[in-house]
Amino acid sequence: MNQWSNFTKGFFKENPVFVMLLGMCPTLGVTSSAINGLGMGLATTFVLVMSNIVVALVKDFIPEKVRIPSFIVIIASFVTIVEMVMQAWLPALFEALGLFIPLIVVNCIVLGRAEAFASKNSVGSSIIDGLGMGLGFSLALTILGTTRELLGSGKAFGLPIFSESYGMLVFVLAPGAFIALGYLIALINKIRRAG
Repeated sequence: MNQWSNFTKGFFKENPVFVMLLGMCPTLGVTSSAINGLGMGLATTFVLVMSNIVVALVKDFIPEKVRIPSFIVIIASFVTIVEMVMQAWLPALFEALGLFIPLIVVNCIVLGRAEAFASKNSVGSSIIDGLGMGLGFSLALTILGTTRELLGSGKAFGLPIFSESYGMLVFVLAPGAFIALGYLIALINKIRRAG
C-alpha cells in the first residue's frame, strides 16, 4: 500500500466514525457545535500522531506481556499534554469538551492504531497513518458538529446562517446527535456504494 492511500483511507475507505463506527463516545458527546467537533478532532489527531511515533520507535523494546499497558501509558502522556495546553491556551474549548479530553486515553481509535499499525510499521508510515485517521476523525466530528449546530441554532462555527427564530432544539441535545449521525452515515454509505 503506498503512503498516499495509507493517508486517505482515514478520510474515506476506513473513516473512524462514518465507516468503522469507532470513537462514538466523543462523536456523540461533544459535537453540539462545529468548534467543539473540530477541537476534539484535532486534539485526538495530535495524540494519535504522537503516540504512533513513540510506539513505532519503542515497539522492539516493549515485552509482549506489557505491550497494551505500555501503549496506554504513552497515549496518556500525550493526552495530559493536550489537556494542559488546552486548559492554558483555550479555556473555553477546554470547558466545553470537559471530561471527553481525558477519555482520549481509552479512545479505541488511538489504541487501535497503536496496536494494529504503529507497533508493526516504521515511524514514517505511522505518522502518515496517524494523520490520515486523525484528520478523518476530525473531518467527521466537524461535519457532524456543523450539521447539528446548523439544524439546532441556524449557525455554523458560531456565525449566524439563518434567522434567530430558526432552529430545532432537538439537534443541540443528545438525541439530535443520534439522529444527525444516523442520517450522515446513511448518506456516506449511499455515496460509497454509488462510487
